[in-house]
Amino acid sequence: MNSLRSYFSQYTLNAKNEILAGLTTALALVPEVVAFALLAHISPLVGIGSAFVICLLTSVFGGRPGMISGAAGSVAVVIVSLVVQHGPEYLFAAVLLMGVLQIGIGWLRFGKFIRLVPQPVVFGFVNGLAVIIFMAQLEQFKVHDAAGQEHWLSGQALWLMLELVALTMAIVYFLPKLTKAVPSSLVAIGVVSALVILGGLDTKSVGDIASIAGGLPQFHLPQVPLSWATLQLIFPYSIIMALVGLTESLLTLTVVDEMTDSRGRGNQDCVAQGLANVASGLSGGMGGCAMIGQTMVNLESRGRGRLSGVVAAVALALFVLVGSSLIERLPLAALVGVMFMVVIGTFEWASLRILRRMPRTDVAVMLVVTVVTAVTQNLALAVLLGVVISALAFAWENAQRIRARKHVDAAGVKHYELYGPLFFGSVQAFAEKFDPATDPTEVVVDFRESRVADMSGLDALHKLTERYQRLGKTLHLRHLSPDCRRLLGQAGALVEVNILEDPEYVVATPAG
Repeated sequence: MNSLRSYFSQYTLNAKNEILAGLTTALALVPEVVAFALLAHISPLVGIGSAFVICLLTSVFGGRPGMISGAAGSVAVVIVSLVVQHGPEYLFAAVLLMGVLQIGIGWLRFGKFIRLVPQPVVFGFVNGLAVIIFMAQLEQFKVHDAAGQEHWLSGQALWLMLELVALTMAIVYFLPKLTKAVPSSLVAIGVVSALVILGGLDTKSVGDIASIAGGLPQFHLPQVPLSWATLQLIFPYSIIMALVGLTESLLTLTVVDEMTDSRGRGNQDCVAQGLANVASGLSGGMGGCAMIGQTMVNLESRGRGRLSGVVAAVALALFVLVGSSLIERLPLAALVGVMFMVVIGTFEWASLRILRRMPRTDVAVMLVVTVVTAVTQNLALAVLLGVVISALAFAWENAQRIRARKHVDAAGVKHYELYGPLFFGSVQAFAEKFDPATDPTEVVVDFRESRVADMSGLDALHKLTERYQRLGKTLHLRHLSPDCRRLLGQAGALVEVNILEDPEYVVATPAG
């Protein structure tokens, strides 16, 4: 009962703010979704229909209220070759399978592994996406001539576009200082649109990209052969889309958590993203995930609950059904100005201010993730690289920390008191600490300030024991923690060591 009350309370936030934020977000979604659909070589209506389905379902069932999902560019990049070589029907099948994989990942509770992503990787991810959003807006400063050749705006057309963009950004920035009654982005879009339409100014509009008039998505089974060959063809695309989509969604969820000082549910969002993509695949749509740019628009417009996402989805449907003629007249300059402000708000400027105070490895990780994200737009690859580099750097640092203090007691027994973890990265340094040839017949290795972390550490102990045994000497282990003893027990006969019991030594364990 409490969970249901908590769920519905996510709808009953400030309704006015939620509705206005949803409308603003929907306006920001249109040009982005259309551009991503064209990038994927599919109809703009397919992109808008997909955004409607994905945004609606993730807003209702997702694990992060306030986060906006739709047909994302990071997923569109993956499917270009599939659509070009095999057609859109194979895309729909791949999206359907993508959703099934994401549901499975959520049910297996793999979403928790997002906690393993270090902060420098998050910084790099966010900064890379800010660069992508910025570069995507530059496409609106291009036009096609009569021969179909693309070139940059110039002369009066360029200056008018820049002036309208600057006006939009100024309204978005300064209006909140006067009033927060309505979202500044929505006011900026309205003011600049009225200025262009009523003033008869000749500048690029949404309709110059593509027409958005049409109908709602309908049930459509992918028209592909149900065969092993089809599965072999679409599975690589599906798994990449699933991982890219969940990576962007879960990292966006993390960013929203930090901004709103609340906690989203990663596994629930994985399932919701999967359900949304299954529905998109079954309605002839493209894949999608969380969109950090539109999420930032929603948050800056004070959309914090599920209602803003639902309103954004419904507004997209109304744009297509009854409002296309008006939406197509909206100047792109207004939407570009809003997205430029999103870029400024998304980029982690704090990461630049603390560069000199960050460890060199963290700086390198952040830069690698930023560059890979911006250049390849393969978010899963960028994050994976960042995590791998961070993990290797952590392992290297800890490998250098293993030390040994040595002394011989009154009975002639030599003691090695270890400090630091014994794991795959430190086994070589560990082995070099000992001198079996000159040591006495009895040797004790004290693990009071150390622990055995993995199988490589156990193997190093086994090999060290054998070195002493070959010389007729005995090696004892003292103060092994319970988890180390469990590792030895699991290794069984693979590792033979002598554990020296110490009745005076008690391993502290947390209460409860």
